[in-house]
Amino acid sequence: MPTGRADPGPSGDRAGTEAAWRLVYGEFAPAEERLREALCTLGNGYFATRGAAPEARAGRVHYPGTYIAGCYDRLPSRVSGRTVVNEDLVNAPNWLPLTFRVQDGPWFAPGRFPLLDYRQELDLRRGLLCRWLRYRDDAGRVTAVDQQRLVSMDDPHVAALRTTIRAENWSGSLEVRSGLDARVRNRGVARYRGLANRHLVTEATGADGELLWLTADTVTSAVRIALACRNAVDAREVTRRETRDEPGWIARHLTVAMSPGETVTVEKVVGLHTSLDLPAVPPAAAARRSAERAPCFAELRTRHGRAWERLWRRGRLDVGGGPAQRTINLHLFHVLQTVSPHTAGVDAGVPARGLHGEAYRGHVFWDELFVLPFLCLRFPEVVRALLRYRVRRLPAARRAAREAGHTGAMYPWQSGSDGREETQVLHLNPRSGRWLPDNSRLQRHVGLAIAYNIWQYHQTSGDLEFLCEQGAETLLEIARFWASVATHDRSSGRYDIRGVMGPDEYHDAYPDADRPGLDNNAYTNVMAAWTLGRALDVLDLLPPGRRDGLRERLALTDDELARFEDVGRRLRVVFHRDGVISQFEGYERLAELDWEGYRSRYGDIRRLDRILEAEGDTANRYKASKQADVLMLFYLLTADELRALFGRLGYRLDPETIPRTVRYYLARTSHGSTLSAVVHAWVLARSDRLASWRFFLEALDSDLHDVQGGTTAEGIHLGAMAGTLDLAQRCYTGLEPRDGVLRVAPTLPPGLPGLAMELEYRGHAGLRLSADDTGVSLRLPLSPRPPIRVALDDGPVTDLAAGRSIRLEPARRDERGRTGRGNR
Repeated sequence: MPTGRADPGPSGDRAGTEAAWRLVYGEFAPAEERLREALCTLGNGYFATRGAAPEARAGRVHYPGTYIAGCYDRLPSRVSGRTVVNEDLVNAPNWLPLTFRVQDGPWFAPGRFPLLDYRQELDLRRGLLCRWLRYRDDAGRVTAVDQQRLVSMDDPHVAALRTTIRAENWSGSLEVRSGLDARVRNRGVARYRGLANRHLVTEATGADGELLWLTADTVTSAVRIALACRNAVDAREVTRRETRDEPGWIARHLTVAMSPGETVTVEKVVGLHTSLDLPAVPPAAAARRSAERAPCFAELRTRHGRAWERLWRRGRLDVGGGPAQRTINLHLFHVLQTVSPHTAGVDAGVPARGLHGEAYRGHVFWDELFVLPFLCLRFPEVVRALLRYRVRRLPAARRAAREAGHTGAMYPWQSGSDGREETQVLHLNPRSGRWLPDNSRLQRHVGLAIAYNIWQYHQTSGDLEFLCEQGAETLLEIARFWASVATHDRSSGRYDIRGVMGPDEYHDAYPDADRPGLDNNAYTNVMAAWTLGRALDVLDLLPPGRRDGLRERLALTDDELARFEDVGRRLRVVFHRDGVISQFEGYERLAELDWEGYRSRYGDIRRLDRILEAEGDTANRYKASKQADVLMLFYLLTADELRALFGRLGYRLDPETIPRTVRYYLARTSHGSTLSAVVHAWVLARSDRLASWRFFLEALDSDLHDVQGGTTAEGIHLGAMAGTLDLAQRCYTGLEPRDGVLRVAPTLPPGLPGLAMELEYRGHAGLRLSADDTGVSLRLPLSPRPPIRVALDDGPVTDLAAGRSIRLEPARRDERGRTGRGNR
């Protein structure tokens, strides 16, 4: 029986190296096609197309989809007797359709005829999706098909498909149909199918010689999307050419005469533009121009391959080969297809599920917290562009704060086109079939992720101009919001933050409460204190004239800065009686869950919240977390930073607090998010290297093997993919840019013999880093730039000049009391 699992490839050193760049499927497996379509998506940061077969139509087996960064549309739906409005990343017109038939027989589709051979291969190194197959039709005719496709990383508006068809044992006519289809809908997620999903209205179709074009408008956002395609045929004789169209569809039909052993090749080259493009040009004319001017497939492939070669050089992350290397390459491939250097010219954020499907409606959450720190040390220009997505939505965040009765900027938990809150009002529990209130908009901590990324970008790039122009203002307004939200408790002298949700997501209210929200979530309060401190630091970094001008423009008074200082020193953190940091106030009073009982009854309990709700219960009653919450503090901050931060808050963080807290929550987490394995691998990296490695491998497998049972088919989990890259890049090397010093403290887990990579740090491109159990080597290429400052852990700082190398080796290893980054 076909398993649909990716073939690990041939054995041997050289073959193993090649296998690290190929994802191969050796059988057609209808039950797993949608998963493969997500994993075999091709994109370039401007748009991406799922790896559906060109002849496929949306249905039970296949789901073709093309998604354009930043292209959203909003539609109303009736749900449980009320009208709700949802904004979706639009499934754009499909450029892929191409199929054929022999002697006026049925059109080809893999499930229609017996397949004699089948192989699908994603070539990661070159960004190509290839397919080879042979089939026998009802008349006994055997036909072979060879296809390659690309979404150009060289020209972000171009895609291409080359199809070669060979008649093995027959002669007669072959009819090829190549089309453009705007009749598509957003129907890729089963639980959304009862909602409005028709986002496109066809505006026009047309043909001119070998060129076809189609334009469609989104229903409410009025984004015009234009496609044009050029079909070139290499055949002995084309006996008929015909164009056929109907509403939302246009196709070219080409008929050729075939003899045994003869082949025909059709090259379909596509241009895609929208009215969102900058500079603004009429999309239809631009799409036709792109399709007309693009070179042949071979030249497109060469240029595309060179562009990928440049990206791989900058993104290189060598983990020593083997299956882990291929998955690392796959994860980096999908990260760069979603947010590439082309993204710098687009007004788009970091969609949690990439440009690979319709889960989460293509919205932007906090996943950039797991994506941007990796990219900061590789593609700082991309990070700057993605931060500007947030900067452009600062007015909307200010408006949201004002409407909630606060000052500063309150960023939405789910963001899309314009920065308003896009979190759904109701969500469906597919286990119970009930629509339930969705309170996740109370995850105000998303603003803390934005502040953290602004600070991280500055630490790695030294880009003071971005701080002066936009970064400082955004960070200050986020800090202003938290100073405004905090309420003073006179009896204790502490500040409280009430009515929020933490990253856990299982808990959105107290048991039997009549309103949603929780009080004094530890992650939120501690990171709010951190943000208030960084806001004061960022002001000190600005040149006096820029600082004074910014304060005047924001009306930021001395009294308000004094409140930043006061709140940042007196926010409340709740502890359990045994010293464990409490996830939120009152968590310790919740009931313990019968974990073994639920595992024995249900097996997979990752979505424990859905199980409990279907039973008429609620996760709010239990000490049970979907994913890391308190432990996120140890993921983001070092032990030294945490000790200083807790000390600033008036709390003593003794050496046992972190490991005790990690053990406590690890035993009470269902890992219902793919991010959970990433965070736990990080926080265990120094105290339990074997457990860290197991979580790392689980995170690597999460999408490749769809460990959550069907979710990857709806879109890859971009945060988890980038998180695995950052585990190798920063966690296991102990890499930390801090206060102008690049610090390293490697602790490699078993199974990871060494690491090698090239980084970009403070304007130095091509900084080579290699690490193993004995230490770290750094080499800085020749350049006119000044030396960088490096150090091993908290040891002495050394200048590393351009063109020089250095080896840093610890005198001894001491793992006592160490837990991930939180214990350096």
